[in-house]
Amino acid sequence: MAVTWTITNMEYTNDSDKGVVHAAWSASDSDGDHTGTVSGMESYTPDSSASGYIAFDALTNAKVVSWIKSTLGADEVTRVGEKIAAQIAESKTPSTAWGKPF
Repeated sequence: MAVTWTITNMEYTNDSDKGVVHAAWSASDSDGDHTGTVSGMESYTPDSSASGYIAFDALTNAKVVSWIKSTLGADEVTRVGEKIAAQIAESKTPSTAWGKPF
């Protein structure tokens, strides 16, 4: 199993620089019919004069995911993976059930 990170949407400035203001993301993994997903949104302050600035149209999922992971930090990236694994484990062996005794 390996967590897959995906950028689901981005908000950007409506000017020629199109700097990213918000990046929405989803991280997921599955084991057969059992899936876990965590999602979030990170905020950024675009600066087109900064070294390494990438034009909006040249961004890739991999690049923006690297921003997300950097913003979250290694500990939180690990926690995201742990939350997904816990969801999959709970799906395989639920700790609760629904039903009526009558």
